[in-house]
Amino acid sequence: MTTTRVISAGKDGYCICSRCIMDTTDPDISFDADGVCSHCRRYEGLIGSASYLEKKQPGALDRLAEKIKKAGRGKPYDCIIGVSGGVDSTYTAYLTKKIGLRPLAVHLDNGWDSELAVANIEKTLKILGIDLYTHVIDWEEFRDLQLAFLKASTPDAEIPTDHAILALLYSIAAREGVRTILSGHNMATEGGGVPAWSQGHGDWRYIREINRRFGSGKLRTYPHYGPWRFIYYTVVCGIRWVPILDYVEYSKKAAIELLKTELCWKEYEAKHYESIYTRFYQGYLLPVKFGFDKRRLHLSSLIWSGQMTRVEAMTEMETEHYPREVQNEDRAFFLKKMGIDEGEFTVILNASPKTFWDYPSYKRSPVFRVRRLLNIYHYFKRS
Repeated sequence: MTTTRVISAGKDGYCICSRCIMDTTDPDISFDADGVCSHCRRYEGLIGSASYLEKKQPGALDRLAEKIKKAGRGKPYDCIIGVSGGVDSTYTAYLTKKIGLRPLAVHLDNGWDSELAVANIEKTLKILGIDLYTHVIDWEEFRDLQLAFLKASTPDAEIPTDHAILALLYSIAAREGVRTILSGHNMATEGGGVPAWSQGHGDWRYIREINRRFGSGKLRTYPHYGPWRFIYYTVVCGIRWVPILDYVEYSKKAAIELLKTELCWKEYEAKHYESIYTRFYQGYLLPVKFGFDKRRLHLSSLIWSGQMTRVEAMTEMETEHYPREVQNEDRAFFLKKMGIDEGEFTVILNASPKTFWDYPSYKRSPVFRVRRLLNIYHYFKRS
């Protein structure tokens, strides 16, 4: 369907989707004649795709489990899972054990874990009987990289953590001879993305350039992967990512209640708030500096998957999810841990916003086309 931008009456041309709650805080959004946004249409295409429907076929999860078990025979583990203490990764751990797999849980300690996240991880893995490998990142090196991203003034300042997690999971899978990484990413609760809000998570050239321009040292120990290491992991080692939650009818509300009952798991204020950095960054810095709230995408995903109504989502957006007293505590902790004062933070807040495209990246080079060809290769190779 061809979409055209439709701007409804409102201050400064503001427009919000008639079906979900995505709006023109995404500068690239478009709307059809019915006021339905491009994110809604994209989601419809994704859940109607052959690759997604294949995962929903009867017996698909059992066939996946048997293939993973077969590939992992004779090894201590047959799959790798990342754990953060959040609901998606915790339910992934639960489901993985339920279908009889032998996972190794991997956690990146980047210095920002909340006490609740640590407790949730410990309780979950103890009850499920899953081994844990924790990688403690070099704090001074990592802090400098995080600060470099803040100074770069793009809305991508969580990339240092996200990229390190991806690299760590790949490296541990390769070390253990495991061919499957089970991901908690899923269409039901994470059915879309907004490139204008964040992109470049797997782009090592982009990360290096931000560090070169705004950092104070070299990245000597930071977990990372570039195009050739990506080829080694995916082609030579045959490692693949599997969004296992797409193989089940995944309900966020039902998952939370199950985890509370069976794993003594405790809930957070909002999605991804198991990290103090993420809580402050998404709850304060992104809305104040860049003018958008990632809850719009998270709640819209629940609308698309039928787990929430639009009215409920609109009401949720009006609730106080980040109390002022918690915000103030996080701000003080953030400044102290990052080693900056209020004046330096004000400079960061007031700097003109930039985008991913203001800096060199692999997306500007032929290497990006190589990665796209590899993605096509894995699409046809999938089980």
